[in-house]
Amino acid sequence: MSIFSSILNKIFPHDHPANATSGSPGTVTAPASPATGSASTPAGAASAPSTAGAQTSQPAATPMPEVDVEAVLTEMQTGDSQQLNWRTSIVDLLKLLGLDSSLDARKELASELHYTGNTEDSAEMNIWLHREVMQKLSENGGKVPENLKS
Repeated sequence: MSIFSSILNKIFPHDHPANATSGSPGTVTAPASPATGSASTPAGAASAPSTAGAQTSQPAATPMPEVDVEAVLTEMQTGDSQQLNWRTSIVDLLKLLGLDSSLDARKELASELHYTGNTEDSAEMNIWLHREVMQKLSENGGKVPENLKS
């Protein structure tokens, strides 16, 4: 299991769609659009005109349940004796989740999330990792405040 999958599994309920497809980060497909009946249209492809008949044969798109990431992590923090700064620190976020926060683990997470910077510059990598993890949580159905994604 990837490190990012482990993060999803710790924050999102077991039956959340993000956990069903958590083999790689950002793999959850958006719900089907009522107008086109598909989650996305490839670049350059013309979308078919929608008709009332086509829409009635499609099941209604069920929106992905949203998970309040900040509330989940805040609740986890109240049950932890350590004072962790998970809002800005990837190391503390991983510790709060009970995951390996070692440099090697963070380098592995950086690789999973396609970090292109220098992994020997751990301070820069850590900042990027925290921002990217929060962004990926948001993309997978997490409600993440803007200040945690930037």
